[in-house]
Amino acid sequence: MPSAALPDRGVVSVSGEDAPTFLQGLVTCDVTAIPAGEARFGALLTPQGKIIVDFFVIPAPDDDGGGFLVDVPRALAADLARKLAFYRLRAKVAVADLSEQVGVTAVWGDTGMPDGAVIARDPRHPALGWRMISPLPPVDPSEAGAYDAHRIRLGIPEGGRDFVYGDTFPHEADMDQLAGVDFAKGCYVGQEVVSRMQHRGTARTRVVPVAFPDFAPMEGLDVTTGEKTIGVMGSAADGRGLAKLRLDRVADALAAGEAITAGGIALTPVKPDWARFAWPGEAGEG
Repeated sequence: MPSAALPDRGVVSVSGEDAPTFLQGLVTCDVTAIPAGEARFGALLTPQGKIIVDFFVIPAPDDDGGGFLVDVPRALAADLARKLAFYRLRAKVAVADLSEQVGVTAVWGDTGMPDGAVIARDPRHPALGWRMISPLPPVDPSEAGAYDAHRIRLGIPEGGRDFVYGDTFPHEADMDQLAGVDFAKGCYVGQEVVSRMQHRGTARTRVVPVAFPDFAPMEGLDVTTGEKTIGVMGSAADGRGLAKLRLDRVADALAAGEAITAGGIALTPVKPDWARFAWPGEAGEG
């Protein structure tokens, strides 16, 4: 059962009797009645519907005070804690950044539940396995690299690498495809914009997997076809990568037989197994 400590992840605690209703009114996922051993993938958005930060919401054990543990990019953990405290107002909620005390480990490659402190299934894709929160584990960079390659091969975006926080809608980061948005829940910050994109089908840009034959293009390079820029390259490993692309322009390039490249390296878009949106070149695309 492969596992990897993820030093780039932090943990924020949200506890108190009002914690469920407090988070429910803020984030894109439904945090009510999360079953034991499960997590919710979601995000806090700007009022304009763009992602401030994405995360996993995991129920905390009752003997630790209950509430939730939020598995979040460590670089944004303190900022998330401050933002949640700002929204708290009179709610009976306590928010704390625990990133100096506990860390996150990813465990995958087996259907059984691993042993650990607080464990929850990664809701984005079955092959991603489990997230485990425990006292800070030792870090092996090779293990973290193996997990990164596994994530990329599955086509799962990572915030800050495959899309820019503060400038990306949930649909563009594939959160609508990866159980990151509950379209049946009530209002939350940015909900009106996200719902409008869902009903109108207006997401023309998405993070999608790409394959390349040799060296990986650098993160942040423009992806081009002919003289047109059609997106930005993200993370890559072992011949596969992720790129945020304009799907209509990808379709035009494929139809015209034009090469898609980043830094002179040819890219081939690869449809992920979780994609439910119209793929460029398929019948009914667009």
